[in-house]
Amino acid sequence: MVTQEFELETLQLIDNLKGVCASYGLGNDGNEFKIITQMFLYKFLNDKFAYEIKKISPKISQAEEALHDLSEREFGLLQMQVNPYTARLKPEHLLSRLLSRHNEAGFAQLFDNTLRDIAAINNDIFAVKTHGGAGIVLFDRVSEYVTDESKRDSFCRALINKLTDFSFECVFTQKYDFFAAIFEYLIKDYNKDSGGKYAEYYTPHAVAKIMAAILVPVEQRGKVQNASCYDPSAGSGTLLMSLAHAIGEQRCSIFSQDISQKSSSLLRLNLILNNLVHSIPNIIQGNTMLHPYHRDGNSLRKFDYIVSNPPFKMDFSDYREDLESSLNKERFFAGVPGIPKKAKEKMAIYQLFLQHIIHSLKPNGKAAVVVPTGFIATQAGIDRAIRQKLVEEKMLAGVVSMPSNIFATTGTNVSILFMDRSNRDDVVLIDASNLGTKVKDGKNQKTLLSEDEEDHIISTFNAKQSVDGFSVLVSYDQIAEKNYSLSAGQYFSVGIDYTKLTASEFAARMREYTEALDSIFASSAQLEEEVKKQLARLNVNPQAVSQSPGVIHE
Repeated sequence: MVTQEFELETLQLIDNLKGVCASYGLGNDGNEFKIITQMFLYKFLNDKFAYEIKKISPKISQAEEALHDLSEREFGLLQMQVNPYTARLKPEHLLSRLLSRHNEAGFAQLFDNTLRDIAAINNDIFAVKTHGGAGIVLFDRVSEYVTDESKRDSFCRALINKLTDFSFECVFTQKYDFFAAIFEYLIKDYNKDSGGKYAEYYTPHAVAKIMAAILVPVEQRGKVQNASCYDPSAGSGTLLMSLAHAIGEQRCSIFSQDISQKSSSLLRLNLILNNLVHSIPNIIQGNTMLHPYHRDGNSLRKFDYIVSNPPFKMDFSDYREDLESSLNKERFFAGVPGIPKKAKEKMAIYQLFLQHIIHSLKPNGKAAVVVPTGFIATQAGIDRAIRQKLVEEKMLAGVVSMPSNIFATTGTNVSILFMDRSNRDDVVLIDASNLGTKVKDGKNQKTLLSEDEEDHIISTFNAKQSVDGFSVLVSYDQIAEKNYSLSAGQYFSVGIDYTKLTASEFAARMREYTEALDSIFASSAQLEEEVKKQLARLNVNPQAVSQSPGVIHE
């Protein structure tokens, strides 16, 4: 089955599950998201377990029903041979076994108990931790989202019936890049009213692709080993998944932290789908700025690669003083943003994330961070101090200024800031603001980059090419001379075209311009006379009109 066909079937599964939720009064409810993602995960774990078992036993590879004929001992022996990052399931956990019992009274309780038992057995592999050490388990009691107890059995039956005609098995040997589109489809309805709140939005696939392809160029792929990859505001993990695919899922470990429990649960699902289960213990739900979790002894851990699309603005006034303490002086070297008098929600929290990321990079580490485009050229304050540090410590790779509306949920223009602690050469500045095609996305306008445009940005950056009106190479000294501006436009040379003319040609050209101007002035005078005549007919004083407030004088 080709990837596109599978993607369409997956989207259809999501729609079918949404349909069930709507039929039971849960359409567009906050719990609908939890139900759909848990059904998605339950089906995936079933199919992955069956796939691994079939690789081990030729008998079972012919028919999944053969699993039910195994003795407890035989089943246990098979489980011991399964990949350690595959969920451990019992025969009664399998979807086929539940389907055989779905007409029993009390099916909802049976279904809930099955999910909770799977979660308990696999807690050591799949639980996401909070900053305080509590575990967020895989599954809730799904039926309890329906308040009418008499409808819970039928609700659970309807859910599992939607799972029967779908299978993940055909894609287990592939990379799961197509899940980026599926995840965008899955979560877009639950982000449309968030207004860009902390950790409640996703990063467009084009942005994720550009970041990963510049951080890990094609010639480096397959050569990176044991890389640590970090996102301090991970959301659903789009950036981390793209980076892991570029490096190789088994060549890297993912580390993350995010304040949103919903996003952390979704990131866990993303890791499971993308063959990165080994990194789930590194996924932390908590406030990165206030309580950064990942440490080496008493110091914050340093990472090989960092990617992030942090929130730009939010109210953190309640704990701002805690951040400004002496303990954070080294981390927040440029300072902690102040509190606007009239709009606390506009506190510039991205400045804290940027400083945290710089502090968290290894000596040869690389990072790519989405920032508001205003950051790259602000003449004073924390933004300028951050840029100055990047230049003075020679840890810049470049900047790509993206088209407006690359994020459909915000009108803020964004740029991608690339850091590289090993770069001692020129810095690449790209102005890609004129690329892309404008499309409508619901009530919003969105800019889509074509694959050729994405590749043009990537190849220009990685080859360090200077292209008129698009990209420029600048030295660290040049950046310092421009008050540390990282805006490509400030470094573009102004082209002047010269044409050689003889004296007679010059005189002829001047006559043409003079005649054109005379014609314009004559037309203007004629129009003025016509206006005066019309005003006279209306008994209006022209002088009074010229002095009225609505007239602009030039």
